Amino acid sequence: MVLQVVTPAPASTVQPRRARLRAARLERLRLAAQDRRSARSAELHRIAEVLDQAGDLVEGGWVQHGWFTYRDDAGRARVVTAHELHRLAGRTVVGACLVGAVVHGGGGPAEARGQLVGRTLDLTWSVLRRGAGPDRRTPSPAERAVQVRDLTGWNDARGRRADEVVGLLATSATVARVEAGRLRAGV
Repeated sequence: MVLQVVTPAPASTVQPRRARLRAARLERLRLAAQDRRSARSAELHRIAEVLDQAGDLVEGGWVQHGWFTYRDDAGRARVVTAHELHRLAGRTVVGACLVGAVVHGGGGPAEARGQLVGRTLDLTWSVLRRGAGPDRRTPSPAERAVQVRDLTGWNDARGRRADEVVGLLATSATVARVEAGRLRAGV
């Protein structure tokens, strides 16, 4: 029988390998965090664009107690509620409420439940009610529904003016851009 003696690798070769593996793991984590910040920054820029489009639409025609207005074949303005969106088919939207303008800017009624519209409404609600930037968490569908009703109620409040709605949309767009810049800077 032949005995083979195995000697462990010297500590000087094991330690650098561990250090390299740890450094590689830390670099992967750093890059993953950077990717998340970049993606969120890009999303915030898109949210700001939606809010800009929404503000332009409200400036052109603000609606209370409905989502959108369009012109019928006779040129009369017609108000459409959330339950009558089918009436918009083939028509040009000429006015909207706060929520309708965000929906329109985010791609229209087909995108009303999409991530971009949802996050844009989340930010707008946060600016209105908390005076703060975007929340780090995504609200549950029930919470988001309450926030949308709150935004709708704010839009439809007696004495509300179109310039207040445009102001909220503009402030929300600014907050989105500031937060995107902060993320880009790695803060």
